[in-house]
Amino acid sequence: MTERVTRNSAYLNAQSTTGTRTRVKDVSPTSGMCPICVKECPFLCEVGLSAFRGREVLYPDQAHYGASTAAALKDYGLDWSHFTILSKLRGAEGVEADPDVAFFENVNTESEFGGIPIKLPIVTGAFGSTAVARTNWDGLAIGAALAGVMLVVGENVCGVDPEARYSKGKVTYSRDLEYRVSKYREFWDGKYGDIAVQTNVEDQRSGVDVYAISKLEVNVIERKWGQGAKAIGGEIRTTSLEKALMYKKRGYIVIPDPESPVVRRAFESGVIKSFERHSRVGMPNRRDFVEDVEWLREQGAKKVGLKTGSYRPADVAWTMRVASEAKVDYVIFDGAGGGTGMSPVPMMNEMGTPTVYLEAQVLRCARILKENGCFVPDISMAGGFINETQIFKSIAMSNFGDGPLVKAITMARAPLTAVMKAAYFTELAGKNKLPRDFAQQYGTDPYQFFVTIPRLKEEYGERFDRIPFPAIGLYTYLSDRIGVGLQQLMAGVRKWKLHLISREDLASLNERAAAVTGIPPLERIETEVLERILLE
Repeated sequence: MTERVTRNSAYLNAQSTTGTRTRVKDVSPTSGMCPICVKECPFLCEVGLSAFRGREVLYPDQAHYGASTAAALKDYGLDWSHFTILSKLRGAEGVEADPDVAFFENVNTESEFGGIPIKLPIVTGAFGSTAVARTNWDGLAIGAALAGVMLVVGENVCGVDPEARYSKGKVTYSRDLEYRVSKYREFWDGKYGDIAVQTNVEDQRSGVDVYAISKLEVNVIERKWGQGAKAIGGEIRTTSLEKALMYKKRGYIVIPDPESPVVRRAFESGVIKSFERHSRVGMPNRRDFVEDVEWLREQGAKKVGLKTGSYRPADVAWTMRVASEAKVDYVIFDGAGGGTGMSPVPMMNEMGTPTVYLEAQVLRCARILKENGCFVPDISMAGGFINETQIFKSIAMSNFGDGPLVKAITMARAPLTAVMKAAYFTELAGKNKLPRDFAQQYGTDPYQFFVTIPRLKEEYGERFDRIPFPAIGLYTYLSDRIGVGLQQLMAGVRKWKLHLISREDLASLNERAAAVTGIPPLERIETEVLERILLE
């Protein structure tokens, strides 16, 4: 425990997220400062950089803004690695117990989330108004469609679209949102997955929901009450005075005030280098939300979801109660702490309920509702998921014997990484600048190093030429890595359908994991049956 505390404290004053460092490595375990702080130090720690740039240091390094994602550095003491999956030797569920049939590639990884069939238990998003989402959209949208999973367009897309048109405060056209929806549907098969449009306070005020439903024929509207990275509303940064003025005109809170003559002069002289655009914080109440969900369905929404953050247990219970009463199709709970944009770093590290703790709270609430005959919406957990082992554990943990309550996992940062990496290496290949080791092992032509290209060519024929390499990268990551990895894990517990994996397939590796989730520790698993098996 001492090592963990020391490691976390060190991040207080030097973080790669903010581009800060200390002069020495053996920092104070309490403050994170160098034991001896000297005037002549040439390095910028958090304190030092804050002396020059103030509030800017609350956010991830601006040098990478628009081309990066960010997450917490803190070790919360409990994560998915603190559980192990219990493999099984005998039998098979969901398939004939025949060695020629019970092969892992026959595992069915399909799920249904909010009534929407998906080939993998994955929702990608939400990717909203951040520059990194916009610039990588083709890869994100087409890759998700190819993989047969849901994609969520995040908040504020219309509000930051310079080509958006408004009438009496309501959006009537957004080229960006229209493009995002159409790009997903270009390779959507119409059966697996769908595209959802997320709406926060600002989006609701400007009628994004009605525009998406009526003009773009969007089936799924997702309301938003915060996220795992922050609890203060959506925000982005811009280095353009013109955009800052546009955001303010459209009703956003912009800091510093771009209309102030003092601020303008400071911006022109280079003292102020950027502006923050903030969304307002939602203040939900039960009656309004229930009526709002009914109203959305009257407007034509076929599915209504809710995205919420890593709030305290009382708020988790309240959210579940209200979601149950409104009969929303799904709820996404986002655990601390990471995101796709520019969340405050201290908030990512030090605020919110981490994912495993949060899921345990959500499951307890869901079971109470269910035991009392109340409606329980489908649940998705988000917050730090990158691979099939975490996905397996989260879904299995939610099955108390009558099917998983968690029907899908929501991922944002990892899909973005897959898309960005695929795009970058494709660019390097075009410049003949691929890393030598990579080129020697996988080739120098993208048609060589994307392993799923032969499969996609066969499936899509002439349409294959319209699939960009970044989308192939996301498809390969989701379908060929996570999908196959999940099949192997499920076959390892001898269950060939996703709804069959359950809590009995897991064991806790420490007492904290057991105490939080109720999953028994490995040393207490099946001890009572050993003698019976050996002596009967």
